[in-house]
Amino acid sequence: MAQPTLHVGCPMWAQRAWVGRFLPADTAAGGELSAYSRLLNAVEGNTTFYAAPTPATVARWREQALPGFRFVFKVPKRITHERRLRGVDAELTAFCRLMAPLGELIGGFTLQLPPSFGPDDMAALENALRQRPAAWRWSVEVRHPAFFAGDGRIALDAMLRRFDVERVLLDTEPLFERPPTTDDGREEWEQKPRLRALREPITAQPIVRIIGNDDPTVTAAGIAVWTPIVAQWLRHGRTPTVFLHTPDNSGTPALALAFHAAVGQLVHDLQPLPSPPPLSSKAQGSLF
Repeated sequence: MAQPTLHVGCPMWAQRAWVGRFLPADTAAGGELSAYSRLLNAVEGNTTFYAAPTPATVARWREQALPGFRFVFKVPKRITHERRLRGVDAELTAFCRLMAPLGELIGGFTLQLPPSFGPDDMAALENALRQRPAAWRWSVEVRHPAFFAGDGRIALDAMLRRFDVERVLLDTEPLFERPPTTDDGREEWEQKPRLRALREPITAQPIVRIIGNDDPTVTAAGIAVWTPIVAQWLRHGRTPTVFLHTPDNSGTPALALAFHAAVGQLVHDLQPLPSPPPLSSKAQGSLF
C-alpha cells in the first residue's frame, strides 16, 4: 500500500513578507516558487483565476517546482463568472492545453462558481463537466446556499459522484467566529460566503480550504477541527489537499506546516514534507 500523502499549502507562493521568515533570505523576486515548493507540497493557483499565464510563465513554473509538488489551479473567471459555464468547451480545452506542460505537477483544476450560480444553473455545470478534459482531476467550489442542504445538496453531490469530481470543502466558520479587527479581516468578511462547513468528501482526493480569523487562537481552533477528520481520510486511503488562509496570509506557511505535523502525530507513516533550505547561509532560523 502506498505511503499516505497529505498535500498542504497556501493561497499563493509569493509573498515578500515570507522572505527571511519562511523562505530563504536571498530568495529573489520571481524565484519564490522554487523556495516555496521546498517548504510545502501544494499551492492554490489563484493567479489563473484572474488571467491565464503565458506559455513562458508555465515553463518557468515547471522549472522551479520541486518534483512531487502539486498546483491546484482555478479556472479563469471569464469561464466561471463571466460566461457562467455557458459555451465554454473550447476555452476549457485551451486553458488545460496551456497548463499541460506542467504534467504531473498539476494536482487538479477547480471551477470556483459565483454565489449567484444556483440550482437553475445545474445544466450548465453538468455540460461543462461532461465536456471537461478528463486527463486531470477536477473539483467544484459552490457558494449558493441551496447547495449546502436538502435537495440542492443531494442533487449536486450526486452529479459530482457521477463524474468523479470533488466538491471543494470550504470552511469559513473560523473567519465568522469572531468579528474582524483589521482592514484585511473586514475585507474577508465582505468577500467570503457565510456558509455551513461540509466535511464529507465526494472522491478519494478531497480538497479543503480553511479561512481563518484575525485572531490566531480562533484560527488555530478552527484548523484543529480538521486534524482528526483528515487523519481518518488518510487511514481510509484518501489523498487530501488542505489549504490554509488568513485575512493577511502573513503566517499561513506556519499554519500549513503545523497542520501537517499534527496530522502526522495521528498517521505515523505519513509522507514527510520536503526538507527546506536554510533561511540564511549562517543559520536555519525559526519557521515559527
